[in-house]
Order: sequence, then structure tokens, then C-alpha cells
Amino acid sequence: MPERKFPSPEEFLEGQLLLINKPLDWTSFQAVHFIRGCLRRYTGQRKIKVGHAGTLDPLATGLLLVCTGRKTKQIEQFMGLSKVYTGRIQLGASRPSHDRETEIERRFETTGLSGVHIQTAMSTFSGAIDQIPPVFSAIRKQGKRLYESARKGTVDEGELQPRSVFIEEFKMEAYDLENALLTFSLKCSKGTYVRSLARDLGIALHNGAYLDALCRTRIGPYDLSEALEPKAWASAIPRE
Repeated sequence: MPERKFPSPEEFLEGQLLLINKPLDWTSFQAVHFIRGCLRRYTGQRKIKVGHAGTLDPLATGLLLVCTGRKTKQIEQFMGLSKVYTGRIQLGASRPSHDRETEIERRFETTGLSGVHIQTAMSTFSGAIDQIPPVFSAIRKQGKRLYESARKGTVDEGELQPRSVFIEEFKMEAYDLENALLTFSLKCSKGTYVRSLARDLGIALHNGAYLDALCRTRIGPYDLSEALEPKAWASAIPRE
């Protein structure tokens, strides 16, 4: 298959959908900001619309859909597509953010856990479920992002309202018994917090759990294999 020609400045202004592989420790906003800066130089236009369809946490990697120009009007449509992830959940400990962003607050014994126990618990997370978002999230409450209040210790998860999400598949791919480390795959609806799913799995096991790693591999028909990291995408921009 011949390599696709890089879009012209006019095509970016008209509207393009970019498949970006977000690197570890980049925020989704940083990826969009980087791409916007590159497009300003490429198009010669100071004002160019650039936005993303579905945030990835800084400690997550994988597919990020970035829209430019008039394509930004379709962001809500892209956000409604199902998502596919792979990742790891660490059992035997809990953290306030439910991922590696914060320190371990409590440890649990895991010697009684087996693959059968875990698979049984995972099977309860199927179909439509109610999920309480993590306090370390970008959801707004009283005009403030939750993570801002969480870092000040002024918000509690018990104060948050559950949200309905749909889990199509939550599957164990491997379980490292010695290290209590679960490798999983997940297909779910928009709005699903995988960190909350990790927390709730720990609760279902009468244990603790947090998200150790996460990669988004697919959004609707769009696959990570077709995506480029921001700097790799920028290196393809034609130079005069």
C-alpha cells in the first residue's frame, strides 16, 4: 500500500482526524498543545482549531484521536465510540488515585487469591454497571476540577454520584501469582474509568487494587497500529 501523502495546510484548516499514540507522562492536553504549535508553523495561521476526543491520564499510553479545523465539530461523535484497552492491575495495595500517581495508603495479604477467584470477581463487571469516578479526575464539581480539590484533601469519593457505564468485556490475560499482578484486556463504553474498575475489583476481592499500567489500543474502528507518537508525526511535516 503506498504511503499516504501528508495533508496540505489547507486540508488541516478544513479538517483532519489524526491518530496519535500518546506517550507515557504526557497529558492529553500536552499532546494537543504540541500538535497545535506544529500546525501553526505549518499553516502559517495563528488561529487553528485542534481538540481531542477522549482524555487519557498521564500514566496511560495509547490511541488519542485529535481533530483539526471543522473536524472538531465531530468530537462528541468520536467520544461516543467504544474503547479497547490492555493493562495491568496490581493487587494487594491501594492508592488514593487508584493508579501510580499517588503513594500506597494500605497493603493487603494476597496469598489467598487465585486466578479462579479473580476471574469470578471480574465476571461481575459485565454489561451496564454503576461506577463512582475517582477523585483524581478532571470532572468538574462546583466549578473546580476534582483533582484540584483531591490534592487539597477537600473532597471524598463518598460525595460523588455514580455514573452508568457499559462493560462489554473484562478479561484476564495472565496472572502473576508471586507478584499479585493481573494483566487484562477491556472493551467498554465512553466514560468508563479504568482506575475505578481496578479499585472496584479490589473491593470485590475483599482486597486492594490499583491500576499499574494502561494502554488504549482501539477507539471504534480506529486502531493504535495506525497511530504515531507526536514527535514522529511532527517529523513527517514537509519542510520547505
